[in-house]
Amino acid sequence: MAQVVVVTGASGGIGRASAVAFARRGAKVALLARGETGLAAAARDVEEAGGTALPVEVDVADYEQVEDAAGKVERELGPIDVWVNVAFSSVFAPFQQIEPSEFQRTTDVTYLGYVYGTRAALDRMKPRDHGTIVQVGSALAYRGIPLQSAYCGAKHAIQGFHDSLRCELLHDKTNVHATMVQMPAVNTPQFSWVLNRLPKHPQPVPPIFQPEVAADAVLYAADHPHRREYWVGMPTAATIIANKFAAGLLDRYLARTGYKSQQADEPAEKAANLWEPADDDRDYGAHGAFDDRSTARSYQVWASRHRRLVAALATGAAAATVYLTRSQR
Repeated sequence: MAQVVVVTGASGGIGRASAVAFARRGAKVALLARGETGLAAAARDVEEAGGTALPVEVDVADYEQVEDAAGKVERELGPIDVWVNVAFSSVFAPFQQIEPSEFQRTTDVTYLGYVYGTRAALDRMKPRDHGTIVQVGSALAYRGIPLQSAYCGAKHAIQGFHDSLRCELLHDKTNVHATMVQMPAVNTPQFSWVLNRLPKHPQPVPPIFQPEVAADAVLYAADHPHRREYWVGMPTAATIIANKFAAGLLDRYLARTGYKSQQADEPAEKAANLWEPADDDRDYGAHGAFDDRSTARSYQVWASRHRRLVAALATGAAAATVYLTRSQR
């Protein structure tokens, strides 16, 4: 029987690439987003990839809309097997240039959207004792950076929420699982449609990965949800580890480099999706404006999936080094 998958923020970026990845193996994919044109294009991508698409216009900051969408999915596609929370919004600006209403809206979409999606999924999965929830996170769930205070705050909140939820699921001994995928800088359309008050076009901090790398990690996490979280890309691993042991040094480093590294040379676009969808009458696709400087692979992701093999190879290499050293002596 075909897997039923819900993806929020499915009209662009990681959400769209993830929806297509599930579709390639024949899944029924419910696409939740606001933009009519982007949703229609994402549905075509899913169908062309071999899946069944159900586009649903919904604002994830509204719990009733999310709950209604979940009911529609189960009526038309069947019981939900996997729910992937991706949808977010943000503002690129120094904190004092972000209006309180804009900060709240970012939090409502980026944090509470995950809470509402998780609640709608659990209300259906727990009675069946089956299902998986994947929270798409970020290295910024651990390490805040300048010019993205609203987004970083929401991602930190998601991390705390995920930890609490996972403890409760383990306590209940349920077969419903939750896992989180911490992402690196990804080439998504968000940098073209985010509300921006910087003088130049915002950009992800290099190195930049293509959305398909992120989507592949989401797919793997959905299939292997027992691990509490996955790190995607060496920059994510390095950022999380460095923040654990040298947060103060990172504060000073980012104070010097964080403004310049998040701005490209070209002028900023005028689109902004904070209050209204930017892709209502234009399809942005899964990729952003940085294809020429983005990579489509991550060796760290491969190593993370094959930890036992990597450990065995490392042990073997260490043993061989010791043996050769002793032989030379």
